[in-house]
Amino acid sequence: MAVTIKSEREIELMREAGRLLAKTHAELEKEIHAGMTTKEVDHICEEIIRSYGCVPSFLNYNGFPASVCVSINDEVVHGIPTRSRVIHEGDIVSLDTGLIYKGYQSDAARTYGIGAISREAEKLIEVTRQSFFEGMKFAKAGNHLNDIGTAIQKYCEQFGFGVVRDLVGHGIGTEMHESPEVPNFDTGRRGIRLRAGMTLAVEPMINLGRPEVVWTDDEWTVVTEDGSLSAHYENTILITEGEPEILSL
Repeated sequence: MAVTIKSEREIELMREAGRLLAKTHAELEKEIHAGMTTKEVDHICEEIIRSYGCVPSFLNYNGFPASVCVSINDEVVHGIPTRSRVIHEGDIVSLDTGLIYKGYQSDAARTYGIGAISREAEKLIEVTRQSFFEGMKFAKAGNHLNDIGTAIQKYCEQFGFGVVRDLVGHGIGTEMHESPEVPNFDTGRRGIRLRAGMTLAVEPMINLGRPEVVWTDDEWTVVTEDGSLSAHYENTILITEGEPEILSL
């Protein structure tokens, strides 16, 4: 699939989708606490998204059974919410969700510490978030796609963290996953040249330990191979002639 350049009208719709998704994450941050189940998080998330007149884009996407991925501690991404999984004090929890507004998608993820967390966990969350912004320094027209991932990798590895290779970001628009793939690491190839009007979901997935991951038996949940903690930070962005516009912030 070719990389799409969005028209002004499409950009306006994606701006609104991003704004509503940012609000969704702000609401979820207020609600999440120790003692609740991941299924409760999912229920709250779906209610928020539908209250904005939007559709949860994750629900039933390729068979995924929920509106939000809730990934705890060593879970990297795609944790399926259940009634039996309880969030505890000291956990780190990644919430990845998306919505569709008038046919246009937005996708974003955040990782939160629940109550008092270890200093290591705090550092991991902070570095993962900052690595996204390090990538943003190169997310402008005229640069190459690989410039973003190289900056993310370089930043994270100076702290000894592992940058996941088996999962990447993606283009986004009327579909959740569009071309191009957006790696968080140096692929050794320059990749496409970035052009104004491209919309991308950039999402560093960073492990406290090694970068290797494995899929669990549910075929969705991805965990760190070494059992170390993992954090996830994602926004939908618009490439412009100047600084990128972060639509879901």
